[in-house]
Amino acid sequence: MRIDGRAADEGRKVTIETGFVATADGSCLIATGNTKVICTASVEEGVPRWRKGQGMGWVTAEYAMLPASTGTRKRRDGVQKDGRGVEIQRLIGRSIRQAVDMRALGERTITLDCDVLQADGGTRTASITGAMVALTCAVAKLIREGKLLVSPLRHQVAAVSVGLVDDVPSLDLCYQEDSRAQVDMNVVMNERGEFIELQGTGEGRAFTPDELQTLTVLGRKGIDALMQAQREALGEDAALLCAKPLLLAASGNAHKIQELQTIFGDWYTVLPMTAAGFTDDIEENADTFLGNALIKAQTVCAATGYPTIADDSGLMVDALGGEPGVYSARYCGHHGDDEANNDKLLAKMEGVTNRAAAFHSALAIARPGEEPLTAEGVCPGVILHERRGTGGFGYDPLFYYEPLNKTFAELTPEEKNAISHRARASAAMREILKGLYRA
Repeated sequence: MRIDGRAADEGRKVTIETGFVATADGSCLIATGNTKVICTASVEEGVPRWRKGQGMGWVTAEYAMLPASTGTRKRRDGVQKDGRGVEIQRLIGRSIRQAVDMRALGERTITLDCDVLQADGGTRTASITGAMVALTCAVAKLIREGKLLVSPLRHQVAAVSVGLVDDVPSLDLCYQEDSRAQVDMNVVMNERGEFIELQGTGEGRAFTPDELQTLTVLGRKGIDALMQAQREALGEDAALLCAKPLLLAASGNAHKIQELQTIFGDWYTVLPMTAAGFTDDIEENADTFLGNALIKAQTVCAATGYPTIADDSGLMVDALGGEPGVYSARYCGHHGDDEANNDKLLAKMEGVTNRAAAFHSALAIARPGEEPLTAEGVCPGVILHERRGTGGFGYDPLFYYEPLNKTFAELTPEEKNAISHRARASAAMREILKGLYRA
């Protein structure tokens, strides 16, 4: 048994009270045993001078121990902070920055202030754990105010101390244990169990690779419990942790938005471009489907600053030299009249024996400051002499897919979504995204 009666692998009791400072954008009081820290998050529009014009935000931290926090009065930090305080606040800042998509945050600065009310070991790790909660509260406020569309928090972060005390691997050291530990280590991790920082020192003796492994496993156990406490304290706002990045769709079509969300929901939260205030008409004047998809995606991305996906698709008939091509939706002379478009196609194909055709689809994702991602899909078929089927839209009643012996208008939605040109382009884009996420 330890000095406070805990088992070696047992952390101290943790409480987190959000909204502790009503005037802050986000705040909490975190207590780990007898260590108590007030963590606040303050949001300012704008970023440091060296960050301006990049479309990215900044998160920084400050740390201080209040005069009576250690029992013996500690002199207040002046303009020149003590070295320990500077080192700790840098640790807090770089740990929490690992959780934030700075581009999604936009050009604003969030300052995390961690003030120790009472110190009994683990003040830096408690500060990191509490700062994550305060930051999440501030993000929730920004979303409620309409300043952010989605959460920029890509990870959940927490920290705990571990060490060897009398040769026993121990979790969450209090001050008396910390002051006589043979090995003292601070572990910072994200929700995936990945390390953000390890600060380990063999003050009493060196430690072995096996002991290091034991301590990190112990740290993971403690951090899992701390992350559960963070989520419980945040309540509904816990959904903002580990959020998927935003992907705007350069479309106002609700059906297409839903389809894109289904296809790419593993990686993104897909919203219509109107959610970011974009309502302008986009001139699609390229002579290829991919060219038009790029125009739409890059136009919305440049106007909003958010990654944007766009698609362009249509029918190409061999005997007509690729017509209707990029004019598929307006082949008859005006946009969206499926019946008139089909009538014109049948008239132009009258007496033509080569009925080969293909649906083409192109997808483009434009990303600020990065090269666009593109993918294309093609589904071959034959143009019939008359319409068949009542489903689908566009040229589906005339487009015969030989492997299934049906027109697109006769396919069930499940059948069509498995083999269509858009399904093939989407599958290709998913493979590209998988490669990016693995990298």
